[in-house]
Amino acid sequence: MSLNEQYLLYTFANDLVKNHRFNLLYLNEKTNEVWLEKNENRTSIVVRLIHKGFDWKNHLKQDISFLFQRVRNVKQLLGKNIEVYNLYFTKHQPVDTWEILKQPLTAEGKPKVSMRVYYLDQEEYVHEAERFEQDLLPHQPISYNLELPDERKEEVVEETKYDFVSSLKNKRKEVENIFSFGRPLFSYAFIIINLLCFFYIEWKGDSTSIETLIEFGAKYNPAMIIDGEWWRLFSSMFIHIGFIHLALNMLAVYYLGTAIEKIFGSSRFVLIYFIAGLGGSIASFAFTTSVSAGASGAIFGLFGAFLYFGIIHKRLFFQTIGSSILLVLAINLVIGLSIDEIDMAAHVGGLIAGFLAAAIVGMPKNKRPLFQIGTAIITAGLLFGVTYYGVHANENSQSFQLLQIQEHLADHDYEKVVNVATDALELNGDMESALLFQRSYAYIKLGRYEEALIDLEESVTYDNPLPEAYHNLAILYDLEGDTEKSKEAIERAYQMDPTNEDVIDLYEEIIGNSPTK
Repeated sequence: MSLNEQYLLYTFANDLVKNHRFNLLYLNEKTNEVWLEKNENRTSIVVRLIHKGFDWKNHLKQDISFLFQRVRNVKQLLGKNIEVYNLYFTKHQPVDTWEILKQPLTAEGKPKVSMRVYYLDQEEYVHEAERFEQDLLPHQPISYNLELPDERKEEVVEETKYDFVSSLKNKRKEVENIFSFGRPLFSYAFIIINLLCFFYIEWKGDSTSIETLIEFGAKYNPAMIIDGEWWRLFSSMFIHIGFIHLALNMLAVYYLGTAIEKIFGSSRFVLIYFIAGLGGSIASFAFTTSVSAGASGAIFGLFGAFLYFGIIHKRLFFQTIGSSILLVLAINLVIGLSIDEIDMAAHVGGLIAGFLAAAIVGMPKNKRPLFQIGTAIITAGLLFGVTYYGVHANENSQSFQLLQIQEHLADHDYEKVVNVATDALELNGDMESALLFQRSYAYIKLGRYEEALIDLEESVTYDNPLPEAYHNLAILYDLEGDTEKSKEAIERAYQMDPTNEDVIDLYEEIIGNSPTK
């Protein structure tokens, strides 16, 4: 490569970096190939400068075609569209005419790639340089001087190469420092703690049993509101419902947790994990009354921390892990919305809390004290506010009252069952059938059969009545001597639940023969 060609190539590249906000994307000193890039209006603008000449137009076309493929494979290009300015620095033009390749070239697909080609040979470099400047830099032409002494040209070339190589090394080191700030110690510790908790619970009971889960600290709203067991907001983070639940969550902690701990450092990671887990538990408490457990809130909080990282280091985020993180997050949210058994409130609560927690602790070497303090105050307010809302929402929820009724039934406190059910029936909801059934059961235990009969008759008028309600109706009708109604009730109970042994036994007693005959 002649000195003039080297000088032009590196002078163009250096001017684009220093005066036109282009970033160095790629450098090959052996082939003298330089790629520069910047993003404007969601379009990636790429300038490729290379020393390469062609004897024939077809060879030039092949290189252009290959360049289209290379551009599409560059993950650092973030724009929806890509504009390529392809500059060749060489001695001679192709033998045959290549004028048609001066027209804008386009490759359809995603992303859409357009390209303009410039061929700066010894004869046409002035004209081609002007054409390039008119297309990309209409008001700021590149300054170069081929009349400089050769020694000065060599200095320009070597200085630019040195600056470019140093720039790439510094960028690489900066990225490495960002992704390896900390060591993943607590990620592994949390995995071990979760495993120990799971196997201990399995040893003492059954991790899929509601009673066992409540005993060992799962999120259980009545215990929290009535008994003040608010520690369940944290303990539930280390309890899992079955081995598959545990395995999936620990796999997520292994991949997401270690990555976040490397980026934020161990102390920040621990705070993010617990604040996110707390946020997930509080959201679950406020918006669902079912028993729940698991590290999902904390795990979604790690997604939230990634999103905060993406805001602070947007370019790096999307050039590396951003697309994968967003895709996995979207898939998990869709799955959560599609499956009723998944505690979506905990997931969303953890996601938001994790994002806010990351903002509170901040990125390493990116301290913003006032912003972090303000975010901490807002986060604390949100957590207390949602908790306050949850207490009142639960107390005015029929499903929460049913959970209380279950506890009173277990304690054989039937008067309380009647009182709670009576109050719950005054609340808005769609659980009247279940509440009436439970109150009727308490009436039966208290010997108040007439009231029990009234409740059961009303209970079966609602949608999806319980087969047990018809079973108990059959008993009460039989006690009253109303054989016809008793038969109708037990036949209905059998139709709804033909495998229930109690129903089958009562059917044989009232009807006089087995229901299968």
